[in-house]
Amino acid sequence: MSAASPFDLTGKRALITGSSRGLGYAMAKALAEAGASIVLNARDSVALGAAAQDLAETGATVNAAAFDVTNRESINAAINYIEDDIGPIDILINNAGMQFRSSLEAFPPERFDQVIATNLTSVFNVSQPVARQMISRGAGKIINICSMLAEVSRPTIAPYAATKAAVANFTRGMAVDWARHGLNVNGIAPGYFATEMNDALTRDDKFNSWVESRTPMGRWGQPHELGGAAVFLASEAARFVNGHILYVDGAFTATV
Repeated sequence: MSAASPFDLTGKRALITGSSRGLGYAMAKALAEAGASIVLNARDSVALGAAAQDLAETGATVNAAAFDVTNRESINAAINYIEDDIGPIDILINNAGMQFRSSLEAFPPERFDQVIATNLTSVFNVSQPVARQMISRGAGKIINICSMLAEVSRPTIAPYAATKAAVANFTRGMAVDWARHGLNVNGIAPGYFATEMNDALTRDDKFNSWVESRTPMGRWGQPHELGGAAVFLASEAARFVNGHILYVDGAFTATV
């Protein structure tokens, strides 16, 4: 990629939470291909190490930072380590998340708390210490992974949908607070993607048929298809894009 390209990320360092697999790993790979140095994150250090090795074998510059996005002490120690020992974080992608399906009347309260902590509170937990460093430098890109379910919902996923709606509006609020400091804060709202988290759904013939018939493009998204949106929002091409939620859903939310 030409150094003159507004999409070139050479010299930038990106931290992607929840990136040992799935959409997080796909976005990390796309940013690496655009020239960025990558810091992968996950709680499972074994899976994280394997992902880092796989990405490094593609020629990427990769480091790994194992921490729990729901544990502020762990996060702060990791951010300090990255900033002091690896280098400044220029790009943050808040991707870590979880799903738990249950009818709302039977939804376990402890699971509700876990979904909120993992999908929503973690965005604050990680963004605040990273943003403080970015503010001191007068520049930075933060991308929050939302969902098209910020706008719509389905049975058994009300808490998940609520967290994603909150993350979308939190993204706008972060942009309002931090744009004056040189930060760009945007979100990506994926539709139905064929990832490990959705494995049971892709194997469910009835649900799979519904997704394919309901999505105007007639199929599930593939993880690598989220990469371009991440590169765009992380790059100078999106310099005046702030507080925006970019839907990558095969036109799912554009149709009734």
